[in-house]
Amino acid sequence: MGVDVAELVRVRTRHPEAVAEAAARRTRRPLLNHDGRLLIIAADHPARGALGVGGRPLAMAHRADLLDRLCLALSRPGVDGVLATADILEDLLLLGALDGKVVMGSMNRGGLQGARFELDDRFTGHRAEDIERLGFDAGKLLLRIDHDDPGSLTTLESTARVIDAMAARRLPVFVEPFLSRRDPDGRLRNDLSAEAVTTSIAIASGLGGTSAYTWLKVPVTENPDDMAEVMAASTLPAVLLGGDLGDDPGEQAAAYEKWRCALRLPTVRGLVVGRSLLYPADGDVAAAVDTAAGLLCEPPS
Repeated sequence: MGVDVAELVRVRTRHPEAVAEAAARRTRRPLLNHDGRLLIIAADHPARGALGVGGRPLAMAHRADLLDRLCLALSRPGVDGVLATADILEDLLLLGALDGKVVMGSMNRGGLQGARFELDDRFTGHRAEDIERLGFDAGKLLLRIDHDDPGSLTTLESTARVIDAMAARRLPVFVEPFLSRRDPDGRLRNDLSAEAVTTSIAIASGLGGTSAYTWLKVPVTENPDDMAEVMAASTLPAVLLGGDLGDDPGEQAAAYEKWRCALRLPTVRGLVVGRSLLYPADGDVAAAVDTAAGLLCEPPS
């Protein structure tokens, strides 16, 4: 399709109010359609400095290319919406790509990838009042907990207050919890063992003064056979996250099978996937998105 960057810049320069106007006239829809399933394309990685996909360290850095991929993905049948930061969502609003779609604002992007303060993931993105003001449909936050980092307590408290703020507005918030730790080289790693994912789900489920509007965004465990037991830790509705699957088509095929199995579990309602669909190993965005959408056609158990 080819995004006209010059036109976007012209509008942003001369008519910044056009963003609010586009948000006000956007056609809205319920979070869930009749099938109760949800496929969201995630594109909030750049604001955390996470630009790489596989062996391409700056794959997500070209904004026009990213917007082209997002517009294509959003046009495919079965795609419900998008998760992104303000800059990307506002570009998509100006492009008219969000009518009839679920729009999910990314709320905390302060934990920059590779930074010494990566675990201090402050709420530098959408606030609850921004999501409400713009008429968006939900928010998402990242919750990484390191038992060796006293700062994780501050993260937990901040997360709880955001859950309260979203619930006060009757807005769903998707919480993405991990137990994390530094490896000997200082790099932050998320623990995907069954015990760690179960524990993170239990912690996230109990945050805030109500869980009525809380969803979980969870990874598939190292051993996919553990997912039934892991997801039994909570009755909150959940979606699966994707992650970076690299440049190996075999890894992508394996991921689809893991998602297919986990989507049969009663609390798992859908997928929130970004890089693996926007930058598939074979370069075919439409085919990758269509394959993921096909997985959601199978009813949950």
